Amino acid sequence: MKKLIANREIDVNEEGYLTDFNQWDREIGNGIAEESNISMTDKHWEVIEYLQDKYHKEEPLSVRGIKKSGVIDIKEFYNLFPGGPLKISTKIAGIPKPKSCI
Repeated sequence: MKKLIANREIDVNEEGYLTDFNQWDREIGNGIAEESNISMTDKHWEVIEYLQDKYHKEEPLSVRGIKKSGVIDIKEFYNLFPGGPLKISTKIAGIPKPKSCI
């Protein structure tokens, strides 16, 4: 599927996750964040960079892993990405939905 994000046609799956990470940049991340009513801050980007790093290292992502990361505490993670923080943050990061997300 194609979706218009930040005035560009991006390949996404049926849930709106990018299917080609090479199409991602901060502008696309901001566009996805806006769809979830999130205004990105430096802390948001720090989490996004952490998630992308884990993805590129092929390490599984989970809320428990975020909690242990030292990047952010779990309460702040839920505050930054309300309504399903791992699903929303990985979508903004341009990476696939983690297997730990339903």
